[in-house]
Amino acid sequence: MTVSSPQIDRLFHALGDPTRRTILDRLSRGPASVSQLAEPLGITITAVAQHLQILEESGLVRTEKVGRVRTCRIEPTGFDALEQWIRDHRSLWELRLDRLAEVLAECEDGQ
Repeated sequence: MTVSSPQIDRLFHALGDPTRRTILDRLSRGPASVSQLAEPLGITITAVAQHLQILEESGLVRTEKVGRVRTCRIEPTGFDALEQWIRDHRSLWELRLDRLAEVLAECEDGQ
């Protein structure tokens, strides 16, 4: 499966911000409300909501509003595209490095 560029761009954009990575770290321990996420970060609930919107758009987080409380949780399947992208690129670079090792071995043998 090849991951589309816009999808990967959204994922890397989402993960490129340290605040969003901190939010993901917190959510990896379990669901939390927006106010619970904002408190240790020292930022406003509005700022957390903006970060959450980017994380939701990238598919890494899911939020649900019940009454006045918005609860957030990790969306594990959102990481699938990122894992696939890493696997694809790792395979490509492993092939290139194997080929380089072959070329270097041929050069050594030829000397």
